[in-house]
Amino acid sequence: MGTPLENRRILVTGAATGIGAAAVQVLSAAGARVVGTFHNTEPASRSGASWIRCDATDQQAAEQAVAESVAELGGLDVLIHAAGSWQLGVPGQLDAENIRNMVEVNFSSTVFTNQAAYAAMKESGGQIINFGSSEGVIGSPVSATYAAAKAAVHAWTRSVATLWGPDGVTVNALAPAVQTPGAERRWGTMSPNAIEQMNQHLKSAIPIGGKLGDPVKDLGPVLMFLSSDAAKFITGQLLAVDGGLRMMGA
Repeated sequence: MGTPLENRRILVTGAATGIGAAAVQVLSAAGARVVGTFHNTEPASRSGASWIRCDATDQQAAEQAVAESVAELGGLDVLIHAAGSWQLGVPGQLDAENIRNMVEVNFSSTVFTNQAAYAAMKESGGQIINFGSSEGVIGSPVSATYAAAKAAVHAWTRSVATLWGPDGVTVNALAPAVQTPGAERRWGTMSPNAIEQMNQHLKSAIPIGGKLGDPVKDLGPVLMFLSSDAAKFITGQLLAVDGGLRMMGA
């Protein structure tokens, strides 16, 4: 009996750390053939994937990474666009650099990688998985530009899901709440008292477990499902994978 994603051809961007690294680990273990991209941070382990250095905010670089992945894999079935970044962005204290960085890293990179993946998939179909955020739904007083960029990712996902669906290309977004280096950087901006308050908040706010999830154990199975044939009738959705922290339909 084969593995769940045997020979599935998958490109994971931002795969050196965090959610992207978890995706490479889980999907390759499930039998997928994986190419991972990284930019500034070298992957801690190069096992489980072939690797390409790529700045996904550069349209030409994103298109080249997809082209190299298609050549390496012999086609492309799934794009998981995990590249992105969080940054403080308090309204009233914003400058052009903060706005530009959050838009380029989180939204522009989504557009460039999605478009390139669609061009490779439109003849035979495929699945695109983007990463949004609950902050893109409810807003954030401390990371407003990040929240706005993720809201743009949500709208983009719905837009292209409608347009590309007739070609058999599905596009969905995930809003996870899992423990990653990015989450740790957020906590690094907080005082010890604020961290304690946040821990107490998570205990009461997350019905399942009372804390941030594990990217491999909790998010990994969702990525496996959305990368499989079983998810081919799902598109244009923002799916929260957060233990109930933000109930999107509420």
